[in-house]
Amino acid sequence: MSGAVDLSSLKQPPAGASGGGGAGDYAVGEADFETKVLRRSTQVPVVVVLYSQRSPGSVELVRLFEQLVAESGGSWDLAAVEAEANMRIAQALRVQGIPTVVAIAAGQPLADFEGVQPEPQVRQWLTAVVDAVAGKLEGNGEPGEAEPVEDPRFVAAEEALERGDLAGAEAVYEGIIAAEPENDEAKGALRQLRFLGRAQGLSPDVVAVADADPSNVEAAVQAADFELFNQQPEAAFARLINTVKVTAGDDRTAARTRLLELFELFDQAEPFVVAARRKLAAALY
Repeated sequence: MSGAVDLSSLKQPPAGASGGGGAGDYAVGEADFETKVLRRSTQVPVVVVLYSQRSPGSVELVRLFEQLVAESGGSWDLAAVEAEANMRIAQALRVQGIPTVVAIAAGQPLADFEGVQPEPQVRQWLTAVVDAVAGKLEGNGEPGEAEPVEDPRFVAAEEALERGDLAGAEAVYEGIIAAEPENDEAKGALRQLRFLGRAQGLSPDVVAVADADPSNVEAAVQAADFELFNQQPEAAFARLINTVKVTAGDDRTAARTRLLELFELFDQAEPFVVAARRKLAAALY
């Protein structure tokens, strides 16, 4: 969600908008969203819980967050927003279901989840949010002036990679995509990670095997991975295009599919990608 949502419209509440109500000291509405959320989030992360009085589970989640913020020592703040009474907030945060929880830092969404979660998972999520902004929020109440913060989920994936835990990092990216199917950053990272997992253990022998039998699809895709891993994208693409030419049926589909996956590892405007796509089209038709 980080960087994908524009909250600037919430700095100007509509005429007649009222503040929050129904959730004690942490209630927030359109009239005070800028002060209690956007401005406050330049100092500490603000967890916005969008709930409905018609959803007992979401009300219980608000109560849990009220308990946790009281224990937090001021490391984060809470804003309970009744979604049905504050549709502009719900729309700005792209709420799809109730409850939805969004962490705001430096005036921008940082991380989110949807649905009622058990207390241990909520505590873990909060810890990740607070850790992600540690030492980075020194704003004076003006959203956008604080240092940008990182999505804690991506931080967790990067830490797993630093430990050499490729499977752990892959699981994190898969979780992000499951929650946010349109998250292009996570999709790109997962593609890169899966490629590295395949390619880093290959030896030069795979190239010799593929050269000996151009119709051997399994050898061809391994050789292409090896060549790409060794900074030879044009050679990798040419190999798979040739395999497409000399095979048919499932073998041809497998070679084409792998080639398309390799294309996705690059900027699609790169000249060698554009040229390879044209050659693939010619090989297919």
